[in-house]
Amino acid sequence: MAAVVGSSSSSSSSSSAAATRAPAAGAALAAASSKAATPGTLSLEMPWVEKYRPKELADIVGNEPIVERLKIIGEEGNMNNMILAGPPGTGKTTSVLCLARALLGPAMKDAVLELNASDDRGIDVVRNKIKVFAQKKVTLPPGRHKIIILDEADSMTASAQQALRRTMEVFSSTTRFALACNNSTKIIEPIQSRCAVLRYSRISDFDVVKRLREVCDAESVPSDKDGMAAILFTSEGDMRQALNNLQSTFAGFGSVTAANVMRVCDQPHPMTVRTIVDAAVKGDLDAALASLRSLWTEGYSSQDIVQTVFRVARTLDLDEPLLLDVLKEIGFTQMRVADGLTSILQLQGMCARIHQRAMAHGSKAA
Repeated sequence: MAAVVGSSSSSSSSSSAAATRAPAAGAALAAASSKAATPGTLSLEMPWVEKYRPKELADIVGNEPIVERLKIIGEEGNMNNMILAGPPGTGKTTSVLCLARALLGPAMKDAVLELNASDDRGIDVVRNKIKVFAQKKVTLPPGRHKIIILDEADSMTASAQQALRRTMEVFSSTTRFALACNNSTKIIEPIQSRCAVLRYSRISDFDVVKRLREVCDAESVPSDKDGMAAILFTSEGDMRQALNNLQSTFAGFGSVTAANVMRVCDQPHPMTVRTIVDAAVKGDLDAALASLRSLWTEGYSSQDIVQTVFRVARTLDLDEPLLLDVLKEIGFTQMRVADGLTSILQLQGMCARIHQRAMAHGSKAA
């Protein structure tokens, strides 16, 4: 009996201890969460790519002629089937969504079907999802159509594209198609002939920096000129990648500087690569090879190094014949690396050939 009483008293004491610990644990958790939410730290609830995605055509940066055409379509309501082709991160999908919002307004929720054709790319998707949606009756404003958006449409199989061609014909009176792709040549000719092709180009550095400055001001991100230049270098006109690099750098280091951006993006620093190319062109091959070896020992792959060398070499202030020869040698090296020859010997040979070309041009000039 005493043992029972003792066990009950101990259990009650343990439960009371647990009850006293629970508020303490809750208070500690609340304190930790409040500490995590203090100013200067980053809330990763929503990527900035989605948070600052334009909602209207007027907010889209870059490709102004195409955006102006889409604005006219949004005002007049006469949308054709269209193919939006261009590099990633240039606003193709965003443009179509803004156009659908301008055309359909509140009815957009029920009258727009968005599919990523790189995932749903088989003929069953065309027969089941797309055809069923095209047959669905939706109340729309006068003169408007349902819109089907197929992202990464160049990944669809040939059979799926053939089935899509027939669906576009049958439901042309009620449905419009917008196909976003990186390479329009992978879309079959019958579909291309039924669509207006809008070709997007990479966003200019001015437009990218302008949008990045707006995001930095909205999120209180400390940055400097070199940090923005590093983001431009790593993104190459891709607004999505620029915003992701900006957010990742701020999350990891709290400020956007050139060194922080390069550490987040894990690319060879362009200044180091520039010293390699400059040394090879000016005749100091030993210094070029030493810098190349240091990059290699840091763990960068041959593909990363040769791509950065190409992007840096394009900006060199060289005579045009020499610059073309340098770019040609880099291109040959990149082709060999892509074929699987990824040893440092290929990169060393590239530096030697660049040095040889520069010496040959120097002797001709003399």
